[in-house]
Amino acid sequence: MFILFASPPEKDLEWSDQGVEGCYRFINRVWRIVNEFSCAIKEGAGIDTSVFTKEDKELWYMLNNTLKRVTDDISLRFNFNTAISAIMELVNSLYYYKDKVADDSKNKALIKDSVEKLIIMLAPFIPHAAEELWSVVGKESSVHEQKWPSFDPAALIRDEIEIVLQINGKVRDKIVIPSDLTKEQVEERALESEKIKAEISGKNVVKVISVPGKLVNIVVK
Repeated sequence: MFILFASPPEKDLEWSDQGVEGCYRFINRVWRIVNEFSCAIKEGAGIDTSVFTKEDKELWYMLNNTLKRVTDDISLRFNFNTAISAIMELVNSLYYYKDKVADDSKNKALIKDSVEKLIIMLAPFIPHAAEELWSVVGKESSVHEQKWPSFDPAALIRDEIEIVLQINGKVRDKIVIPSDLTKEQVEERALESEKIKAEISGKNVVKVISVPGKLVNIVVK
């Protein structure tokens, strides 16, 4: 895994014992989260997105976004390092979900789907460990015989997004807004932020620069 993660295939690889240790720690993190979710995985049934909570939606988005990124990186670009990086982000999201959501509120079907697809995505990179993890979640067949999972395009459309608010290029606040707001509406929300109001009080707003889906930068004098 380290060799695939450390460098794109067209570039030279510089060996690093620390890098190997980092990949070892990551595999252990995967092992722990799969084992911690093993009961939920075995009890989970079909996914019903209509009952998703805010945290469920975020994990569902991360799962499908990761599937898209990993599929494209492997099949189109052969960028194995960025594919592994995307999987690492998904593992972080699973840990966040575990810590954030109470046990009796966790969506077992979502956990089952997320972990099973995680293991399948890991199989090309850590084949032996993935095979063991596949058996941990109660599977009798080989993970390498499974069909590569597809992503749900609808899951990539977020209801809400986080926007960074800057003043003269420096971050001053972050807000969560509906994803379907117009550019003008986003800028209005930015100027309504209490932190932004306090920062620009008594100053002249020269212009407002928006980067859709990412940030609003307010230039003042």
